[in-house]
Parts: sequence; C-alpha cells; structure tokens
Amino acid sequence: MHGTPGPVTIDLNMLMRAYAIGIFPMADARDDVDVFWVEPEMRAILPLDGFRFSTSLRKAVRQDRFTVTCNRAFARVIAMCAESAQGREQTWINRTIEASFIALHRQGRAHSVECWRDGELVGGLYGVEIGRAFCGESMFSRATDASKVALAWLVAAMRKGGLTLLDCQFITPHLASMGAIEIPQGDYLELLNEAICDSPFAPPRVQRPHPVMPGLYSVSVEGVAGPGAGPGAESGLVAGFAALAGADAVGAADEPPLPVSSTGASSPGYSIAHFLTQTS
Repeated sequence: MHGTPGPVTIDLNMLMRAYAIGIFPMADARDDVDVFWVEPEMRAILPLDGFRFSTSLRKAVRQDRFTVTCNRAFARVIAMCAESAQGREQTWINRTIEASFIALHRQGRAHSVECWRDGELVGGLYGVEIGRAFCGESMFSRATDASKVALAWLVAAMRKGGLTLLDCQFITPHLASMGAIEIPQGDYLELLNEAICDSPFAPPRVQRPHPVMPGLYSVSVEGVAGPGAGPGAESGLVAGFAALAGADAVGAADEPPLPVSSTGASSPGYSIAHFLTQTS
C-alpha cells in the first residue's frame, strides 16, 4: 500500500531567495491551491528602536501573564494563524504555504513565539529569519494582549540577538499602535540589503533571471540548508531569546511549558521588560 502523499511545498531555496529580494507568497483563501507572489509598493516595518512599550503592555509582560516560549509549537502557531477569526473569515495561508514554512522551520530558518496560559496556547506569531532581518508573517491571539506580548518578546530577542530589521509586510492599526510604520518598497529594499549582506541568500552582483519567475534570480548555494540544520540553528533570534529568557524557553517539544514560578527580578517577564525599557 502507498501512503498518502504529503502536502506540496514551494521550493525552499527559491522561497528564501524571494524574501531576499523583498517578495513573499500569499494565497487567496485557505483551500486555494494556487500561490502568488507579492511585492507591495508600501512596506510596513517596525523600527526596533521605535517599539511602543506601553504602560499596560509593560505590566502584562512583567507580571508574566503568559508563559512565553520560542519554537515550542511552530506547526500549531501557523495552524492557528490560518484559522478563521471574526472580521477575517478567509486567510491567505493555504496548505502549500503552511507546509513550506513548517519545512523552513525544520531547517532552522522560520521561527515562532508562543504565549501559553494554563497549559493552553493562546497567542503567538511566526516568521522567517534571513541574515539580520526577521520577516514577520502572521500572528494570532485568543486572550487579551497575547499577540502584543509575543511581539514584545520578539523585539527584545531581536535586539539581544543582533537583528536589525523587523518586516511586517502590511500596516494594520494593531501594528501601528505598537510603532510600525510604512515606507516605500525601495527604501525597504535598502534596509533589507544591509540586513542580509552577510547571508548566503543575499542577491549576487550579477543575477541570472529565474527560468519560471523573472522577478527571481537563480543561483544555487550549496550547504545552506543541509540536513544537519534544525530549529534555531545559527539563529540570532533564538540566541537572543535564550539569553533573555533561558534555554528552557526554547525547544522543539510540542507541549505546554512549565508555568512561570519565579518572581521579581528573576522572572522572565521582568528580564524582558527591563531590557526593553533600558533600550527604548
């Protein structure tokens, strides 16, 4: 008997090279089989030094209202981001995009931040790390402030890990309230090129048009996504997260973490809040 074939994925090398030139995939609906490529005229970014760490959010972080982890439940995060929600009955995350990002996560190139409460996954976000840039893809919240807390932890981990560019793709009121701004795509590409200049996916000086997609160049890079890679391999984001929250907060186990029991200056939330306050 033959097993059921797995979901189709986008060519992962091509997917990373698309991000390297400011292009990302979307679908019209969850059950749509097609994927199209997007290069918006205006791009949303969240300047790391412009993050708005409001008093109420700072309180939520310091009180450890959620146990926050990194890469503990990537597949569950992207699945919950793809669910219908009030005001968003359709999602752009189809099965192909979902499978592709899970595959990138297994290579250590896509990461998630999770918020847990009473053993339940109630918020989180995911995205792609390329060089010193993190391209945020989507976030979800099933509890008040959960996605905001996840974003605060992301910003702190990026700063600690030496990342410089947080790409939000499209502006929303939610992101704008936390400091996101819109810039022309050309300005974004300048920031992106600077952030990924040391990445193996950085555009070469001489480019050959991709045979299928003229907007993508086609150059193979040996060894950049080998089987030895894993979630968090050579990741500045994951290293920054672990430095701030402890190595126990990072892992591939798809299970609820232990509740936060430490208090005061030894709590993870206090460390994150102190770091963001000191560097804001």
